[in-house]
Amino acid sequence: MNQPEPSTDPELPRGVALAWGVAAHPQRGPKRELSIERIVETAIELADAEGLAAVSMSKVATALGFTTMSLYRYVTSKDDLVLLMQEGASLPVQPSESVERDWRAGVTAWALGIRSTYREHPWLVDIPVSGAPITPNSLQIVDWFLHEVRELPLSDGEKMSALLLLTAYVRATSAQDRDLRAAAREPGATGSAAFAALAELVTPERFPSLSPLFAAGGYVPPVEDLDEDIDTDFTFGLERILDGLQYHLDRIAAAGSDGPEGPAAPDGPAGPSTDSAAGAAAEPDPLLVLPRDPKVRDAAKARKEAEQKVREAEKALRDARKREREAVKHAREREQHAREKELQAKQKAARQG
Repeated sequence: MNQPEPSTDPELPRGVALAWGVAAHPQRGPKRELSIERIVETAIELADAEGLAAVSMSKVATALGFTTMSLYRYVTSKDDLVLLMQEGASLPVQPSESVERDWRAGVTAWALGIRSTYREHPWLVDIPVSGAPITPNSLQIVDWFLHEVRELPLSDGEKMSALLLLTAYVRATSAQDRDLRAAAREPGATGSAAFAALAELVTPERFPSLSPLFAAGGYVPPVEDLDEDIDTDFTFGLERILDGLQYHLDRIAAAGSDGPEGPAAPDGPAGPSTDSAAGAAAEPDPLLVLPRDPKVRDAAKARKEAEQKVREAEKALRDARKREREAVKHAREREQHAREKELQAKQKAARQG
């Protein structure tokens, strides 16, 4: 069966279509050296230097040496420009798929990759989250995470929940790190002199648990140790999240094993009372408990093997679609270039005639 031809007029918002490279090019505009790529690069440079709030269409146009209206022929709104800035700055360097490592090391590399992007472009955390990722680079980040957890016995929903949890953690801590570094460069309430004075007010009588930590200097690290302390805090939090995910995986494994079943039921309605929180933590999810039957185990194994084949087929399909999109994009670029050359030749002939 023939594959359908890619749509030449996709029903995507203008900014998203620009990110995918499938939006129509402007029919007319200023000199050809102005392009969407140059506009976005200049906007990113402004944001890196002065923050997201400093970026405006007029300021970007001035930096490029064009009028503001010239930019609107390429990027039709400030919101679209911000989306393209986010897209252009949001793809961390991904490791080769040939690297052998367990899921935990893979997810750690993924989280550190996103964190390095936030550190390089701190203004990214100021862009509101408006929905699920739908641009190429943002979807590539999702794809990378799913690659790292592909072997875990989690449902699709659980994998996406883990992705959301870790993304939120990296984003929140990156925003906090950015603000802490900015505060450390400014004199005032966060300075060492202010905390020395504050130590006189944090007394054991008023703050019995905090005062020993405050007196020992453990409440706020010295400015010169700030980077190391921030990295330590981030690693600690990330490890605890991964510990929680590992605990969940261990429960799944225990529920599907041939080991002893969960805690015995009470002796009827009037049976001995137990701690409800401890019972909930110890008892496996009944939906995850499989009958201890060889045929069930064989069927579960076959199902996992089939799921693996489906994942491999889906990856091959994604790769094929990506190659197709790139081929379409390059073909359009060649056609555009040929038309421009033809137009230039006609204009030259007209001038000479």
